[in-house]
Amino acid sequence: MKNNALPTGLHYQFPFIDRKERAQLLAWLETLVPLWEMRFSEHNPPPENDEQRELKRPVYWLGNWQFACLDYYHPPKGILNRCVKAETYPPQLQKLVDRIEFIAKRRLPKSFFPEKWKLNTCLINFYGSKYEEDKWVDRARVGEHKDFEPGPVGSLSLGDRAFFQFVNGKTQLGEDNIVLSQWLEDSSLQIFGGEKWKSKTFHRVQRVEDKRKELIGPKIEGFQTRRINFTFRYVPEEHIYALKDLPASLQSDIHPYVQTLSKSSAHFKKLLTP
Repeated sequence: MKNNALPTGLHYQFPFIDRKERAQLLAWLETLVPLWEMRFSEHNPPPENDEQRELKRPVYWLGNWQFACLDYYHPPKGILNRCVKAETYPPQLQKLVDRIEFIAKRRLPKSFFPEKWKLNTCLINFYGSKYEEDKWVDRARVGEHKDFEPGPVGSLSLGDRAFFQFVNGKTQLGEDNIVLSQWLEDSSLQIFGGEKWKSKTFHRVQRVEDKRKELIGPKIEGFQTRRINFTFRYVPEEHIYALKDLPASLQSDIHPYVQTLSKSSAHFKKLLTP
């Protein structure tokens, strides 16, 4: 879909990055060790009629880490002890973030932007197949959800293209539920902002193609990555906490993750150094 056919609040650009920039990003991604997180923890147990479970895909966060067991960032009520300060963007990624911010401010209405908006948070999702019970199981999808961080969101895609949809809600089924569908291509940029796309609708990745036959990203045991997505968001600085400032119970819940991260991340290693 050409960008001039998109409604207000949406921008799509393909390609957004060139081959050299793509190669630089992929080389840097290979240095990461993504986490397999569990949804709940000792001090955030599963609610009634739910159970502990692994997330569908490995993840990595920059700027701040929103651990699943801390229940993510969800203003206005879910802002306390949700975002733990994490690594800053590497130079090659920061250059792209600067461009995304510039494009967003050119393409979207000023009223969509909080006063101090900047894309200081990034969730990196690894989409692909996991080896389970002697076979490869496709996990390359994500269900209906919202990105609750205030202001526009930028999304950069690498690898196989994804079928992305905005929908009216989680409970409604059928074609009538679909507000807009897009294919997100390799090296493309998607930006969405405003009440309609951030608050009134949910979004989801229905499926990821398996046509490029290109495995990308870091080596993850028992997992084959064919798409990587960077989702850039804004979290007010006052809502980002140093690890040491979290309550002891929450530090305990995420300690195993921080230990794992410290083996490959200088930032997290420093946090555990006496």
